[in-house]
Amino acid sequence: MPTPAFLKARQTKYAAYATMYIVVVFAIITVANVLANRYNKSYDSTSNKRYSLSEQTAKIVKELKQPATITYYDQATRFQGAKDQLDQYANLSPKIHVDYVDVDKKPQLAREAGIKNYGTTIVQIGAKKEEAKSLTEEGITGAFIRDLKNTTRTVCFVTGSGEHQIDDSERGGYSRFKELLAKDDYEAKSISLLQKAEVPADCTVVVVGGPTGDYQQPEVDALKKYVEDGGRALFMLDPPLKIGRSDIADNDALAGLLSSWGVTLQKDLILDLNPIGQLAGLGPQVALVTTYGSQPIVAEMKGTATGFPLVRSMDTKNEGKSTVDKLFSSSDSSLATTKLNSPDIDPNDPKNKKGPLTIAAAGSYNTGKENSQGRFVVIGSAAWAANSFLNFNGNRDLALNTMNWLSSDEDLISIRPKAPEDRRVTMTRAQMNVVRITSQFVIPLIVIFAGVSVWWRRR
Repeated sequence: MPTPAFLKARQTKYAAYATMYIVVVFAIITVANVLANRYNKSYDSTSNKRYSLSEQTAKIVKELKQPATITYYDQATRFQGAKDQLDQYANLSPKIHVDYVDVDKKPQLAREAGIKNYGTTIVQIGAKKEEAKSLTEEGITGAFIRDLKNTTRTVCFVTGSGEHQIDDSERGGYSRFKELLAKDDYEAKSISLLQKAEVPADCTVVVVGGPTGDYQQPEVDALKKYVEDGGRALFMLDPPLKIGRSDIADNDALAGLLSSWGVTLQKDLILDLNPIGQLAGLGPQVALVTTYGSQPIVAEMKGTATGFPLVRSMDTKNEGKSTVDKLFSSSDSSLATTKLNSPDIDPNDPKNKKGPLTIAAAGSYNTGKENSQGRFVVIGSAAWAANSFLNFNGNRDLALNTMNWLSSDEDLISIRPKAPEDRRVTMTRAQMNVVRITSQFVIPLIVIFAGVSVWWRRR
């Protein structure tokens, strides 16, 4: 039987092809939507992974031993703004369930939960509930941490000998350090060992942050007893500079205590001649660190740089009941000078000690009691944690990792959420003129010329 003429027509073939293409496209779209609905995956192409949850959050969520519920209370029209953030948590673990409650349509549920404001997020693990301080990763993960931790952790900063102050918002203050600790659910307060030579019982960690004056023997004895009875302490001691107003005491009594635990502080100043540091805008008085040891505080900081202004070196060894691990050292191109009374330092002085030089160490003290181990960390600089330098690359992570290890919260040691990166482009007037001329004239003229060329060849 001969084929009908209409089937041989060109229009019929084109219609058949078009129909087939439409069916295929619809099939692909349908399959893609089914897969997208079943598997919620996304890819973050930003340079600092701004829209991805941090390693710390992933670690906490994936190690949950019981189900967790995140409940968001708001108006229904605002749910979508929260879904982008909260669904990331649900994608990390099947143990996390996210609920959205419209407080206008279900006011009784909001009243039972004690919700007073729109946009409130509650994280519940088991019977314990915590309110997130904000709809950010730091706020929500902080609620997870508070749910999992049953005790209050207090960081006590020693005062009285010229230390950095946690209420000082100037360049040399520790107010940002205090704020950073609060985000990880630590309370910070100041204590004095001069009035009473005894560390308060509620101190989880004691911080000696860059004293400029000598510690008296009763203060040193109080710190010794505290750590050797199972306490935890962070010592940040600057080199004893004698330049102008920067007259920092030798603090021999405190240095002697650390030496008895296996950390011998050197009376020197490290100069880092690393060209990478120069490119980062750092002077030679700032030691740039990019490699770390295997101790838990720094084990996960590979690929992260930290900086230490006006830092001294130290020697470490296991001593008596103490076990000491080196955390990190200065670069191979660094050196240490013992000339601390003059700003004019000769890098070529043969008396200089060549790098790499140990900058920080962590130690454990065997108390002889079960589940009661003293811990201490010694860093040869205090300015690295000050307001002017705490936000430098990995300094924040190092500060919190140190606190987590000292307070036996090793499960929290990780890289924290990164702050939004300022990626604005700053151009001169000449560069702006080039961009304007290129976009308004050059590119349109190229398109017109190409069109005319194609027309001329086909005319």
